[in-house]
Amino acid sequence: MRRIVMMVLRNLLTVPWMAIQLLLYARDDDQHTEWERYALLRKICRRAIRGGNIELLTSGQENIPKEDGFILYPNHQGMFDVLAVIDTCDHPLSVVMKKEVADVPFVKQVRKIMGAQAMDREDVRQSLGVIMQVTKEVAAGRNYLIFPEGTRSKLGNQLLDFKGGSFKAATKAKCPIVPVALIDSYYPFDSHSLKQVTVQVHYLEPITYEEYKDKKTTEIAEIVKKRIEEKIKKVVDK
Repeated sequence: MRRIVMMVLRNLLTVPWMAIQLLLYARDDDQHTEWERYALLRKICRRAIRGGNIELLTSGQENIPKEDGFILYPNHQGMFDVLAVIDTCDHPLSVVMKKEVADVPFVKQVRKIMGAQAMDREDVRQSLGVIMQVTKEVAAGRNYLIFPEGTRSKLGNQLLDFKGGSFKAATKAKCPIVPVALIDSYYPFDSHSLKQVTVQVHYLEPITYEEYKDKKTTEIAEIVKKRIEEKIKKVVDK
């Protein structure tokens, strides 16, 4: 919370402009293109990151498919994860988020601008509807960000189990799966320190449909989790 306050204070002169832009771009009758809306979000993210005294280190951006219609699958450490991915991924993308945060001020506007899907994890039918909608959009060329743990890990750089159901949209859309390893992404908002912190975002080699088409979603989940774990261990143990 202290770092969020610092982000706001260091951008105090531009906060009104950013708030107005979010409201305008989130209108139902907004005519901006997806690229223009995503550019706005990236601009706001970068101001927040810079104001929050956060350094982002990125690798593997060449692994992000050049053609749209893919899904990024990162480990989930906290609220900063989405900002880190938006800042480092130059392809417009949407996100699947939990219903509980969908209407929080600011998050609501970002959700509308991104065309994000809010999933009610307690409602099987609604969750299935979200999966089908994501499948349809990805097959049509949109990109998505899905956290396969389902909730954020509170164990630092240790991962929770990856849920097989998170990969149903990918298997149905027959799209590339891009594992993403986030390191120390929990620190900006979970620590009370205001000292500079470094967060790392590593885009790993994509897994094509041909590679996973004969596997169960639970098997795909284990493969993605293992690759992310190996990358985190390799970096942290240096």
